[in-house]
Amino acid sequence: MFGFRPDGKKVKDIDPIQRIVPHIMRTRNDAQNLTSYDCPCEPMDEFINEQMEQGNVYNYMHLLIASMVRVFALYPRLNRFIMNGRIYKRNQIQVSFVVRKGMTAEAADALVKLDFTGLETLPEVQQKIDEAIEANNNLAANNGTDKIAHLLTATPNFLIKVMVGTIKFLDKHSMLPNAILKLSPFHTSLFVTNMKSIKGPSIYHHLYNFGNTGIFMSMGKESLVPVVSKGEIVVGKRMPIWITTEERFCDGFYFVTAMKHMERLLKHPSLMLKPLEGLAEDTQVLFGKKVREEAKREMEEE
Repeated sequence: MFGFRPDGKKVKDIDPIQRIVPHIMRTRNDAQNLTSYDCPCEPMDEFINEQMEQGNVYNYMHLLIASMVRVFALYPRLNRFIMNGRIYKRNQIQVSFVVRKGMTAEAADALVKLDFTGLETLPEVQQKIDEAIEANNNLAANNGTDKIAHLLTATPNFLIKVMVGTIKFLDKHSMLPNAILKLSPFHTSLFVTNMKSIKGPSIYHHLYNFGNTGIFMSMGKESLVPVVSKGEIVVGKRMPIWITTEERFCDGFYFVTAMKHMERLLKHPSLMLKPLEGLAEDTQVLFGKKVREEAKREMEEE
């Protein structure tokens, strides 16, 4: 209440234009932007094959989430959110995704949210993802999010509307209990949709006005496409990553710079085997130097 939330801290050192933007564009889908990235698969495939020979099993989803955890650690202004016209910096890095409880039309989905510090290496991120999938990919699985959904839907429809409306009101005014915030997959730094896992194309996923997720990434099925390499047209393997984000908490220059670092990490996944020395500060002044030094160090190690 009064701007204090258990999942974030109000940002004060922002310029007047950025502060007024949430009052001009009052909802996330009002402020959403769409972009895409055709991710080269060859560097990831080479890394995955090398690691498999050592007994380590990685996939594209491991690499994408690990790269974004590191990007949030180095570019913390990406890990902000808007609530009731205020800009907050999130207390931790969180990633949500859907786990299918069975590969049939009748099987339900489980919503999962993982917490990260930003200092995790790729193996540590992989372990968290695999453990979450293992715990939720069967029909008998019932996590905390499932229990809340069952509780809400065990009542008549008009009561569901009242309860959901109450939750939204409490969230807007920073009164939603931390126990619910911890379980809610809609209060997260990043939501990943892995369409590739069901051999589907990538999609531009909408942003939810419920919760505070400001970045959605969708992975699509990879394909062979013509690409230009050293002045010649050759066949390349590309995976589409389509991104939906809101512009209210992060300016375009900052976002593009952060996404370039994600691209760098996906082209050189071995960089993520090493831990970061520290986290960048979420301030207008300290951000630049810290990130430049960290990015320079990683590039020198390639």
